[in-house]
Amino acid sequence: MTEKELRALLEDMSLREKIGQLTQLDASVFNDEGPVTGPASELGLNDDDAYLCGSVLGLTGAAETEALQKMCMAKQPHGIPLLLMADIINGYKTIFPIPLAQGCSFEPEAARKVAEIMAKESAAAGLHVTFAPMVDLVRDARWGRVMESTGEDPYLNSLMAAAMVEGIQGQENSYEDRLAACTKHFAAYGAPIAGKEYNNVELSERSLREDHLPSYKAAIDAGTAMMMTSFNTLDRVPATASKWLMRKILREEMGFNGVLISDWNAIGELIGHGVAQDPKSAAELAITAGVDMDMMSFSYACGLEKLVEEGTVSEQLIDESVWRLLQLKNQMGLFENPFRSASTQQESELILSAEHRLAAREVAAKTFVLLKNEDQLLPLEQDDSVAYIGPYIEEKSILGAWSFFGKTEDCVSIREAVEARGVQAEYAHGCGVLNPGQAIYGFRYDTESNLTEAETEKMIADAVALAANKTKVVIALGESNLQTGEGGSRGDITIPDIQKKLLEAIYAVNKNIVAVIFAGRPLDIRDIKDKTKSILYAWMPGTEGGSAIVDMLYGDTAPQGKLSMSLPYSVGQVPVFYSELRTGRHTEDGAEPTNRFLTKYCDIPNDPLYPFGFGLSYTDFSISPVRLSSDQLTLDTTVKAVATVKNIGNREGVETIQLYIRDEFASVARPLRELKGIKQVKLEPGQEAEVEFEIDTNMLRFYDINMEYKAQHGDFTVWIGNNSKTDNSVCFTLN
Repeated sequence: MTEKELRALLEDMSLREKIGQLTQLDASVFNDEGPVTGPASELGLNDDDAYLCGSVLGLTGAAETEALQKMCMAKQPHGIPLLLMADIINGYKTIFPIPLAQGCSFEPEAARKVAEIMAKESAAAGLHVTFAPMVDLVRDARWGRVMESTGEDPYLNSLMAAAMVEGIQGQENSYEDRLAACTKHFAAYGAPIAGKEYNNVELSERSLREDHLPSYKAAIDAGTAMMMTSFNTLDRVPATASKWLMRKILREEMGFNGVLISDWNAIGELIGHGVAQDPKSAAELAITAGVDMDMMSFSYACGLEKLVEEGTVSEQLIDESVWRLLQLKNQMGLFENPFRSASTQQESELILSAEHRLAAREVAAKTFVLLKNEDQLLPLEQDDSVAYIGPYIEEKSILGAWSFFGKTEDCVSIREAVEARGVQAEYAHGCGVLNPGQAIYGFRYDTESNLTEAETEKMIADAVALAANKTKVVIALGESNLQTGEGGSRGDITIPDIQKKLLEAIYAVNKNIVAVIFAGRPLDIRDIKDKTKSILYAWMPGTEGGSAIVDMLYGDTAPQGKLSMSLPYSVGQVPVFYSELRTGRHTEDGAEPTNRFLTKYCDIPNDPLYPFGFGLSYTDFSISPVRLSSDQLTLDTTVKAVATVKNIGNREGVETIQLYIRDEFASVARPLRELKGIKQVKLEPGQEAEVEFEIDTNMLRFYDINMEYKAQHGDFTVWIGNNSKTDNSVCFTLN
């Protein structure tokens, strides 16, 4: 449709029809015959209102989406097609590792591959938009939704955000056999006070701009079609009602001109925040702030028409939002083909295809982080006498909390992968994932342990007997996938007590223990660290998780993942992250233990158990001292920072080299160090390579005392290493 035709369509629409376009309904509002009774009708929406909606979320399947599209278009006065949306976070049916795990790959191309495949499968199933990527910066492991982010660092998150948008939307945002991306949640949703879901956020403007906003900007620069508002307040104003955040920052400063949608009932929740009295006043606040679409609060449908009739809201304001939505539908070709790539044949060919399963297996291997490997217990030998013990040996609920459309029966467990390998092994369940009788109330379903204390004691005894007769033990532990995700905030971020008891019992009879940890967040794993020789952090690895883990245990692949979020020593440290600000009394662990008047804990270390960027391999690497092309930098020049990386082990490996920089003196307090570059090298034993980073003044800019974004003259320290605690540094001066 030409722009002229699209304008004519907008001009011919009634006000009620326009408001309908700005309303998103859940698929549960409809059945095969049409709209059904429920919350919508309780708020005054009739069948005609439902048919006017511009978007539906939560429905998938080529046949199902085509039927709904036909039904709604037939009732829509101008035959305007629906936008069909859903939460496709880390895969549609072929499920990949959770985004936090993808961050551990430190490889944007891996994230792009995931996004591409999940978009293709979803498009074949009739979807147009995914509510992804989530690019919120996360530093508090208590928060359940850390699993949806790629981690604690602005630079890494920005790289991943751009790659995900590009993978979802396709070459030059063509949407050909892809989806439109809806980046979320704007803004700073990942910093809730105390790590509690839906809690408010307290940030300085500098912290917001320097740490939290860059990843959203990266997604916008990559062309994200949509953005989603966040539930939280910022500066005590709910984001969904913040003109400063949505109009000034998002649209004016960042240049976003796409569709802005609320999160689920976020407009309605303005009443709960105490800034709106009723749905009508909530609608006024949101539309004035620039929110184009109302997701499932019905505030626009029930309130906007009255606001226009009263003269409180201009119809021009509504036209602006409708125009953005019509443009997106037009860009996606829906007016010419409302069903786009939906195809039952494509579904059968693409979904869970051998190619997609292989990709899921390969990506998973890049996300696993080897935290410990004493006595080179890993990799296992084919003829090792191994006992496989623990609740996650046979568990197939390894998809992650947001994998709504994936099926556990499609997953490969560790046991299945070991048996497929044909090695000699014996198995013992040991205990359940949860404590006996424990129940978890999930986002879309619940789970509970049906095991009794007596049954569990017998299972532990059987596991101990097996472990005592084996050379090595692989124990698979972790939190339930329902203990993470939305509404999954936890104050105790350890594994369930029954799993600790199992590990302790195994440790009493066999010290050669390899732990494989399944999690949706950084856990407190001190107990596991103390009682194992090797630890492989596998996160929630997805459909091919078991296959990828066994590949790594036996050395077919080698670990290369690096932590995208620090693993805390204990929950008392969180939020804990590497780039904290300098203080007047800063201290490093181990320094001046008798001096209490420092920035430190008196009873636990300051440092996390494992820092951001950390991860071992099956080989070892040396990194030479940093060399600079010059120790002087000007506004018009660059400095090259170089280090030589050598594989000094006995097998091939991939190392991720990280560049960090610190501003030694500035007009405001600056972080201890900041990640500014990533390079991966793959080296054979004895092989070496030079890794070079180019430093320019753009990498040194920050918001100064006057809130001007600029670099300041002075001294800087640059580190090159393989984690955020490297001490391999050299200095230069910006003149």
